[in-house]
Amino acid sequence: MLTASPVIESLNPKTASDQEYAALNRFGNILRAERLPNDPPMPLEEEIQRGRNIPPFVDVKFWATRRADSAEIIATALTAILRTGDNEHVAQFEIEVLPEMRRQGLGRQLLARVAGTAKQEGRRLMITDTSERIPAGEAFMRRLGAAMGLATHVNQLDLAELNHDLVRLWLEQAPQRAPGFEIGFWPGAYPEEDLQAIAELNDVMNTAPRDRLEVDDMHFTPEQLRQMEQANAQRGVERWTMYTRETQSRAFAGFTDVYWHPNRPQILNQGNTGVFPRYRSKGLGRWLKAAMIEKVLRDRPEVRYIRTGNADSNEPMLKINTNLGFKPYQSQCVWQVETDKVLDYLRQAGETVE
Repeated sequence: MLTASPVIESLNPKTASDQEYAALNRFGNILRAERLPNDPPMPLEEEIQRGRNIPPFVDVKFWATRRADSAEIIATALTAILRTGDNEHVAQFEIEVLPEMRRQGLGRQLLARVAGTAKQEGRRLMITDTSERIPAGEAFMRRLGAAMGLATHVNQLDLAELNHDLVRLWLEQAPQRAPGFEIGFWPGAYPEEDLQAIAELNDVMNTAPRDRLEVDDMHFTPEQLRQMEQANAQRGVERWTMYTRETQSRAFAGFTDVYWHPNRPQILNQGNTGVFPRYRSKGLGRWLKAAMIEKVLRDRPEVRYIRTGNADSNEPMLKINTNLGFKPYQSQCVWQVETDKVLDYLRQAGETVE
């Protein structure tokens, strides 16, 4: 319990001190252990590099709550505004509170900062996600009157249980099922000569299910793709990308990418996987996934688990993943709520919006 009023401070992730990051890291690893109990804690240096290298087009406002008599952090919040020209009605946010500090009004106090920023930015819709492993998150969103926009799962493949025969079969069948296509690999940064086409290739992710989420398509420019690459490089993240294209026209048809960090060598995170609708029903998605798994088995033998996030309504991708042996690891929900509705809730609760 709190014996004195907590202190809420605004922090700039790009300029925060090492001492501030040390407190944030201790706090973050407590929450990380709750969400991902099988994962190792994040080292301080990685935490620092992650915060100081946010891409320029992501405008983050961040707050930390600490005890009145201590530098230790007990709750945090952030609002992320994407300066891309897309979805200018949306503010993304996160609020986290230590388990023993919940239901004491800390989240509501931080929500006042978050909603105030969304209002100042003219963002009418606030979006966040919650995990089944922290039920307090869903309860908090329901108290606000938020609506569930998208139900998702993190699904995990234990490579010790992989059906190797199926992977080989998909690789053998691919040239027959998709004549006129080839597969390629980018081991890191995208090639400069294809960067514009790769930005357009990333648009394929706009065909992924959004269910009831009130969001529009997202389009990343070549410059923004480079900014994301640079941010990942500073954090020590390594990305591999498999792509497929038509051999004659050289037009890209689809891609899949994965992310790996030496601080968690056993875990590989699957990023995006998508094939443009006009190229579907040719087995290209299976080919991409099988080729990437073959590459991981050969060149990343330390990897034991592959994790990927999927909308529960994405039946085609779930079918591929289930066939490969992916199993549910944790369920998550994406929530949306009108900013004005949050402001009304805060006023009724007696909170001052800043």
